[in-house]
Amino acid sequence: MSYPGPESDASTKFGTEAFFASIGRAFVVMCAVVPVLFLIEAIDRGLGAGTLDIAGGIIPRRIDGLDGVIFSPFLHAGWDHLYGNSIPLILVGTFVLAGGTRRFLWSTLLIVLVSGFGVWLVGDPSSVVVGASGVVFGYLGLLFARGFVERSWWNLAVAAFIGLLYWYQIYNILPTNEAISWQGHLFGLLAGVVAAVAFRRRRPRPVPALYDPTTTTLTDI
Repeated sequence: MSYPGPESDASTKFGTEAFFASIGRAFVVMCAVVPVLFLIEAIDRGLGAGTLDIAGGIIPRRIDGLDGVIFSPFLHAGWDHLYGNSIPLILVGTFVLAGGTRRFLWSTLLIVLVSGFGVWLVGDPSSVVVGASGVVFGYLGLLFARGFVERSWWNLAVAAFIGLLYWYQIYNILPTNEAISWQGHLFGLLAGVVAAVAFRRRRPRPVPALYDPTTTTLTDI
């Protein structure tokens, strides 16, 4: 699936007024999403720390933990966990959303499903996995891959910049810490790459020149 996106040609061209306007709108939206996550965490604390996490988290290879594929990105194992995901989510989410609302929604759905099912299939069955970090890694992979797929240097620059800011977290796609779901990070990153290809923006095809018999010379061979 790819999108011609004529309405966003100007908004995807770096330096244009439409480009900066789309970034601004996307930033406001992502800043509005994070308070919702804080509200959910506050409700969880009010019910008893971990109540919502157990009810809506991913429990690998258990049917009663399969619904966590959808709900787990909205849940976090404490305030520190949520703080750690909030800023990266706003940063990468802003630039992904600025590329188009429809693409953002489809890409997010793909990342959530692939990351979640990946955790459910190969995660530790004695654990309950929650957090939006799989989505964050998915967005990061999407921006990086989109830079190559759509030949967008600013997407590459953003992915590289955020990668440098959070380089210490990149290692979390490997099994280096038992307390961190590296499976969700890895599958999220891979899903982001797939989303960049699947939901890429088509370049407009050149319109062929019309044949004008008054200006065209025919030559016999």
